Amino acid sequence: MSLLRDIKSLLGVGAATHRHQEDLLTSLLVMAWMVEARDPYTGGHLWRVSQFSQLLAGRAGLPEKDVSRIAVGAFLHDLGKISVPDHILGKKDKLTDEEYQVIKTHPEAGWRMVASHPLAKLAEQAIRSHHETPDGNGYPRGLHAAEISVDARVVGICDAFDAMTSTRPYRKGLPVRKALDIIEDNLGRQFDVSMGALFVAIGRKGELEHIVGHSDAGIPLQTCVMCGPTIAVMRSHVPGSHVYCPACTGEYAVQKAGQRFQIAPTGQSGTAQNMATQVDADVIADVVRASARALLA
Repeated sequence: MSLLRDIKSLLGVGAATHRHQEDLLTSLLVMAWMVEARDPYTGGHLWRVSQFSQLLAGRAGLPEKDVSRIAVGAFLHDLGKISVPDHILGKKDKLTDEEYQVIKTHPEAGWRMVASHPLAKLAEQAIRSHHETPDGNGYPRGLHAAEISVDARVVGICDAFDAMTSTRPYRKGLPVRKALDIIEDNLGRQFDVSMGALFVAIGRKGELEHIVGHSDAGIPLQTCVMCGPTIAVMRSHVPGSHVYCPACTGEYAVQKAGQRFQIAPTGQSGTAQNMATQVDADVIADVVRASARALLA
């Protein structure tokens, strides 16, 4: 599999006793990437939620192994959305009650997908419980505060924050300040009190800005002239490469100004071959490299 070879190359030669586990972890992250690619308006969501979660867990003083587990779980938290029909996942209007009930099945669906995977336990709590809330009104099990794991408490906050600050076809992303205010106003109800207050404090110091609206470190989401910030440029792209809007298929040429990527429309549209999902091997290798030592020791 060429993708796996690329990721192995980026990771470098690791200890032989860890290689198989690293490959298993990579397989999970690739699966999550492919699921996310179904929604053209969520480019970079998994990377951002993982980055936010790693930052929050680290600032909370959790042990290194817990921080690494939470970062991996955050990358995998939405696996179950593969079971949600496209017409619901991509709906631009408010969901009906029946459609919302379908959405609420995705945490358990995600867990069923990976439960037999050798490393599934690393992400169980993030996958199954990231929509549980302290007041017991979350889903799928209606857990209350003390019943919700630290993994789910961290990922739930970071997932909601990224959803609020990301642009969708029916609304523009909220300013960071407004999203933080909403989290603060809902501490103890939708969000864990201690983790939520810490996240708000981190955000108000401006320490989330390098992640918000980005799809990789130092690479903001690029904006399609028709659809908004939907195009994720990979660090492996070079000037002259072509990228495509996953929503409208518009073609753009990659340019670089100093260290920053830019894109320019070509006036062309992507073919079916152009639109095939490309997994960002660099991003996945980063997550594996950062997490494997603590998790797989």
